[in-house]
Amino acid sequence: MEIIEAIYKRRSVKHFDSTHRLSKREEKILLEATIQAPTSFNVQHWRLVILRDPTLRQKIREEYCRQAQITDASLLVLFTADTKAWAKNPKRYWINAPIDVTEDVVNAVGPFHESRGKIFQQEEAQRSIGMAMQTLMLAAQSLAYDSCPMIGYELEGLKKLVKLPKDYVIGPMVAIGKGIKTPWPKPGQLSINEIMFENSL
Repeated sequence: MEIIEAIYKRRSVKHFDSTHRLSKREEKILLEATIQAPTSFNVQHWRLVILRDPTLRQKIREEYCRQAQITDASLLVLFTADTKAWAKNPKRYWINAPIDVTEDVVNAVGPFHESRGKIFQQEEAQRSIGMAMQTLMLAAQSLAYDSCPMIGYELEGLKKLVKLPKDYVIGPMVAIGKGIKTPWPKPGQLSINEIMFENSL
């Protein structure tokens, strides 16, 4: 499927075939595509929690997120991100770059993030999550799978359940699988003329 077609076809599907399973190969394709998403300085903040255990999923559905996708999706990914990833051996993010490029960028990573502070670091991690999520959903669509991004859950309880480290942020979940119910028609997009401005607002 062409990327433009996938963008237009992707919908948030709420009802999945609970008996369907992705093959290991399909899951590998999706997850490896996900981490091709861009990040500032190639820091790759994301930490993907694959929620696989049926008992854990049932607990999440019953206690933190009363949505059927939690238990019924073939793949359920909780997106988290390490806000301090930039400080953790940043040279590894540029291992394949020319040495002069690596030195320049690696030397800039720390000062850039330190000077902007904690709030910026958290926001940057969330921006990275957003780009990775969209990449996963479009990759799923290209393989004829449906997806649903999800934010309707109790954050603090879920953080404890997945043992979220102190310097991490938690983002949405994405459910992937075979939809069993036709989604609603698109409710309507605003026109380009309403949302596009030239040079200033």
